[in-house]
Amino acid sequence: MIHRLLLATLPLLLSIPLAAQHEATQGDVDDGRRLYISNCALCHGPEGGSVPGVELGHGKFLRASNDEGLKTIILKGIAGSAMPPHTFTDFQAGTVVAYLRYMAASSTDATAVRGNAASGKAIFEGKGNCTSCHRVRGSGSRVAPELTDIGTIRRSVELQRSLLEPDAEVLPQNRYFRVTTKDGTTITGRLLNQDAFTVQLLDLKEQLVTFSRSDLTKSAFLDRSPMPSYKDKLSAPELSDLVSYLVSLKGIVYQ
Repeated sequence: MIHRLLLATLPLLLSIPLAAQHEATQGDVDDGRRLYISNCALCHGPEGGSVPGVELGHGKFLRASNDEGLKTIILKGIAGSAMPPHTFTDFQAGTVVAYLRYMAASSTDATAVRGNAASGKAIFEGKGNCTSCHRVRGSGSRVAPELTDIGTIRRSVELQRSLLEPDAEVLPQNRYFRVTTKDGTTITGRLLNQDAFTVQLLDLKEQLVTFSRSDLTKSAFLDRSPMPSYKDKLSAPELSDLVSYLVSLKGIVYQ
């Protein structure tokens, strides 16, 4: 499994920067992100630094000086170590490399946010009014994505960017859907299901609504996020606290 990728490379790091060999497309990065989040982040964390001694998010490895070298490690593993070979295609390995490069290139000071998570929780539930749209551990609204485990799938730099520039990057699964009926009524919400005959949405009042396609004149995803920017609403310390709280959300912990 790819979440074990480079897990055994504890002594193999922070020596030689990976030299870029080609220009990756945004599609490559997105595909690599999905592979990384679903398979690697469980052990390595969204920042790539959860395993002691391994820094996947900084693009430096002892045994790879370029993309091809890293892909070889991904595909063939490391003999005599706990890192096994993987049955990925060359293209899939390349997308993981593309995402690791993206992580390194976007590793700004925001990835080292050191706010107060407890204060951030108070902002989330109070001044930020985040629970009017989002839900955490059973509390809050369902009209926007569930955030109970957001700290396991999004990096701090990405969370901060979403708070400041919500339209900069809207993940496909988080895009809102809008339909217009024949009488001119427009309804926006989260798409739950669609087929050749119907569309099901969770609208902004948290109501499940179903439409027959024959009753619609328009239906499409929205490119822009309905989330407001907090750029002028939160101070730098407040923003740091809020990001720290979001990073701390690792799912429901069972005692």
